[in-house]
Amino acid sequence: MTSVEHILDLRDYIEASPSSFHAAHEAGRRLEAAGFTRLLESAEWPRHGRHFVIRDGALIAWVTPEDATATTGFNILGAHTDSPSFKLKPKPTTGRFGWLQAGVEVYGGPLLNSWLDRELQLAGRLVDLDGTESLVATGPLLRFPQLAIHLDRAANDGLKLDRQQHMNPVWGQGHPGKEDLLGLLADRAGVDVATIGGYDIVVADTQPGQVFGANNEFFAAGRMDNLTSVHAGLTALINASQATAGTVVPVLAAFDHEEIGSGSRSGACGPILEDILTRVSDGLGASVSDRRRAFANSFCVSADAGHAVHPNYSERHDPANLPVLNGGPLLKINANQRYATDATGAAIWAGLCSAAGAPYQEFVSNNDVPCGSTIGPLTATRLGIRTVDVGTPLLSMHSARELCGVDDPFHLARIAETFFRTAV
Repeated sequence: MTSVEHILDLRDYIEASPSSFHAAHEAGRRLEAAGFTRLLESAEWPRHGRHFVIRDGALIAWVTPEDATATTGFNILGAHTDSPSFKLKPKPTTGRFGWLQAGVEVYGGPLLNSWLDRELQLAGRLVDLDGTESLVATGPLLRFPQLAIHLDRAANDGLKLDRQQHMNPVWGQGHPGKEDLLGLLADRAGVDVATIGGYDIVVADTQPGQVFGANNEFFAAGRMDNLTSVHAGLTALINASQATAGTVVPVLAAFDHEEIGSGSRSGACGPILEDILTRVSDGLGASVSDRRRAFANSFCVSADAGHAVHPNYSERHDPANLPVLNGGPLLKINANQRYATDATGAAIWAGLCSAAGAPYQEFVSNNDVPCGSTIGPLTATRLGIRTVDVGTPLLSMHSARELCGVDDPFHLARIAETFFRTAV
């Protein structure tokens, strides 16, 4: 596969994944097509083979080779399926002056202005009273209309958006007492609105991903933070799983809720990864001591998007570390352990990149600009597994539509495939 073929497949994956639930479902569909089997957490599991579990909007997939033992290490690539957006509130049908609007709550830290004047959709899951889940994606339905400059002459001097007052998208004309947004979602999903007991619905962009630039070197799309990493890990695991034997158990851990702190049963602070690794170890006959040895033999690559140098705001970056698009994935470093990278992990990452024949770049924050964090420190703290933080460089991170280089996601996938095949 070339970098262009990879980016077009990433485009298709993003388009099929407007919510974390869709991202997990589409990853599962691709895994099943490649010969993986979905397992239920309530069932008994086979000892060896290619398997995956979906828990809400998270997916864990792994390959247990025939020659794996109780102390075989896990090579884990961690990523997340959610992105900053807006989530549908209870009593979602609002509006006035003949407008129908949707009551939404800000999810994570989106760049609010980037969501203005776009054709948006609602996507996620509806849950019936009997527990049946139905995925739904409406296609173009909503818009956050910006106030015309004639009515706000100072807009270009500093636009300030009130989350409660201004971020209420329109989705039609009529009166809230007569129209029902939840009923529209039920119709689109083919279910009876009277049976819906709950829902997790977010707002997502509808514009397809696009390759562009003087030499087609750029790619723009929504939700690249962090579907670039989920897709790279998914592609790598499918390719690496063709091997019939191995010295490690490769694992893709695509968590949900990273953008709001990971504190959920499907987030990196929750038990999902430890649950899966423990059950795989149990299937290999591991004692508690064996499992600790397996964890000591394990390594985690926490893959999340990072920042490329912005040509118009270079003063916000560290002056000596200025990563660029198409220069390779980032090795993310922070003295205060907002990223989990240490010297040993950095050396392992450098070796993996060399073995894959792929470049990488180092990223460190400007001391005057607070550093974000990732699932890396959470995984390292929870499981004690050595972890390194990496990711695809982006511009416009947390925008409704982000920008990356065409080559970087492909390089990340190649490195991930090498990682899944290599005992480190």
